[in-house]
Amino acid sequence: MTAAADPILTIAQMRAAEDALIAGGETVDSLMQTAGHEAAEWVWRVAAGRPVTVLCGPGNNGGDGYVIAETLRQRGLAVTVVAPVDPKTGAAQRARAAFGGMLAEHGQGGVFVDCLFGSGLARPLGSELAGLLRDLASRHHYRIAVDLPSGVESDSGALLDDDLPRYDLTLALGAWKFAHGLMPAMAIMGEKRLVPIGVHAIDGAAQLLARPHFTAPPSDAHKYSRGLVLIVGGGMAGASMLACEGALRAGAGAVRLTSTHPHPSVSPDVVLKDQPLEDLVRDERTGAVLIGPGLGLDKAAEERLRIVLGADLPTVADADALTLLKPDWLRDRSAPLILTPHAGEMTRLARSFGIADGGKIAQAKALAETTRAVVVAKGPDTVIASPDGRLVLAPSATSWLAVAGTGDVLSGTVASRLAVTGDPFTAACEAVWLHGEAAWQAGPAFLASELAKSISRAYAAAL
Repeated sequence: MTAAADPILTIAQMRAAEDALIAGGETVDSLMQTAGHEAAEWVWRVAAGRPVTVLCGPGNNGGDGYVIAETLRQRGLAVTVVAPVDPKTGAAQRARAAFGGMLAEHGQGGVFVDCLFGSGLARPLGSELAGLLRDLASRHHYRIAVDLPSGVESDSGALLDDDLPRYDLTLALGAWKFAHGLMPAMAIMGEKRLVPIGVHAIDGAAQLLARPHFTAPPSDAHKYSRGLVLIVGGGMAGASMLACEGALRAGAGAVRLTSTHPHPSVSPDVVLKDQPLEDLVRDERTGAVLIGPGLGLDKAAEERLRIVLGADLPTVADADALTLLKPDWLRDRSAPLILTPHAGEMTRLARSFGIADGGKIAQAKALAETTRAVVVAKGPDTVIASPDGRLVLAPSATSWLAVAGTGDVLSGTVASRLAVTGDPFTAACEAVWLHGEAAWQAGPAFLASELAKSISRAYAAAL
């Protein structure tokens, strides 16, 4: 079971959501007041009495800035508003008229609040506005972006200008946007918080990855009822063992390993199997097969992958299996399939399956539809795409995950959750959450083996 997730909206979906609120009795002005007052609460806490500079642009994001500035001014903070362009919308003009302070050309000191442009921006700021933004940001100790940092394209996460400032806090207005969870934009946003304005759920919207809710095994559980995972390895023992460690700690009742090479340091909790792979995949108790970590790229590895895919068991394909995978090998499959590519593997898969380069989200969705698989496009921004169109973005995990072997731990965790749940999309979401939470639990400078051990603590956090 997973908690209700926050929606992630495109620009068009956000406009539709605001239109729905207006049709229900709100006005542009009332929504601006709500957003501005709620954002001002965050600025007030962060400022802690320090002076605040608000940079206001010509649109409604600038109008939010005037509301923020007036709210803080009435509370007694020293507030400077910098407005290089006059407001163009009626609501922004009225918000500016209601601001009781003075406008200035510059500001410096405590907190900088960027309300120059919001989620509707589709073109570069230009040298003059970009220069002003960088200058003001450099003159303040703490930086807050309202909705999005100016110069960010909302739907893609692209940076429309060079050398944009880095922020300490970004306040998403109304709903999360794709840029909040996509590189390179999310790298400059700092902490991210949602400012609610009453936006309701939208059918078909992407979602932010939510914490799952696990329960203890039932009193009559046994190792096979909890989920049996078969991991098919090859010549690289370390990768297979990391996958086993992840699988053991993510809820499965039993983990088997079969390999073409000996594993001298195999965990006593892993059952080594030396039977032919063709026989192992006939075991109907198997809840999920993982193939790829440590598999290799030779003819023997290719044959093992074909045997696994041909058995039509619930399968997770990672690492070398993704490099070897051919479209024809999936044609007759009906069992659940999860693919877990990193950026380089996604590029190779896109080439193999004839998918155009349209950005990470577009590629993940297209690959999911083409392969009829759940795709976990992993990285600092992780996208989970289902063939039925569902889409989940994972929030930023710690950058300490950028160490060899953490992807093997993730693949084992995915296989474990697939064996437990039987549902590939649920399994992928739960595993990505566990992997990220385990990284936070592990602390700084961890090794992949330490990350695997932290999966148990992450699991406990979701009980």
